[in-house]
Amino acid sequence: MTEGLPMEVPAQGVPPRVRIHEVGARDGLQNEKAVVPTEVKAEFIHRLAHAGLTTIEATSFVRPEWVPQLADAEQLFPMLADLGGAPDIELPVLVPNGRGLDRAKALGARRIAVFGSVTESFAKANLNRTVDESLAMFEPVVARAKDDRMWVRGYLSMCFGDPWEGPVPIHQVVRVAKALRDMGCDELSLGDTIGVATPGHVQTLLAELNEEGVPTDAIAVHFHDTYGQALANTLAALQHGVTTVDASAGGLGGCPYAKSATGNLATEDLVWMLDGLGIETGVDLGRLVATSDWLAERLGRPSPSRTVRALSHKE
Repeated sequence: MTEGLPMEVPAQGVPPRVRIHEVGARDGLQNEKAVVPTEVKAEFIHRLAHAGLTTIEATSFVRPEWVPQLADAEQLFPMLADLGGAPDIELPVLVPNGRGLDRAKALGARRIAVFGSVTESFAKANLNRTVDESLAMFEPVVARAKDDRMWVRGYLSMCFGDPWEGPVPIHQVVRVAKALRDMGCDELSLGDTIGVATPGHVQTLLAELNEEGVPTDAIAVHFHDTYGQALANTLAALQHGVTTVDASAGGLGGCPYAKSATGNLATEDLVWMLDGLGIETGVDLGRLVATSDWLAERLGRPSPSRTVRALSHKE
């Protein structure tokens, strides 16, 4: 570590604490071509928890042939039982449909996420449905989960741009966000799936969502760093009052259905910025860097995170 850095210089207009929704074990690893052993995934999640992350998206209960990397959900989730019993650790899982919800509930999952799209092209590529058809599929899943007092997150992909359709009108995002909120989603994660957002776009979308009745405290942001804008966009969201930010340890990830999507915002890069702003996260940056270094060795390539490379002195 570089002793004493970053120097803490608080800024005006940002929240005092941010909850990091760690997606490396699910969204990060799902884009890896070589299947990562279940034991490695379990240790990765345990290391993330020991580094201070309290919300760690563990896996996805999709059909194995859709995302082979996550075919071991039934084997992995029980290996996290010691974490799931901790009062301050949350292990949400992705469920695509009612069958996925059944599988997750059978293993004791209490927090789930559904993954939607705001564009027709991506809905077709990812779910083989129209946007409205996918919302209709989610509605009974969310209703059943809420009846069982589960916490539900709704992911909205392609909120800022789509590789097939280009710029996405803000009203299109708002419509899907309101639909997910109305059906009972506790939190909405706005995804910049191909990394084309810029700060003004972020703040305008957030303001429009507020005007249409979606409160800021129900919104999370999920940025990809394709054009180097992820941290700038995150800061814009923080200045608007957002307090939940998705990030992936080591900057892992992409999207198997959108080839132009590069890695997620690296959790280490996010923590470096938040530490400098004096924003509390509860995350030990040194332990987190060591965790991403450890995983990079097992993946056989260096971490794309700039902070990991700088603090581990690796190119």
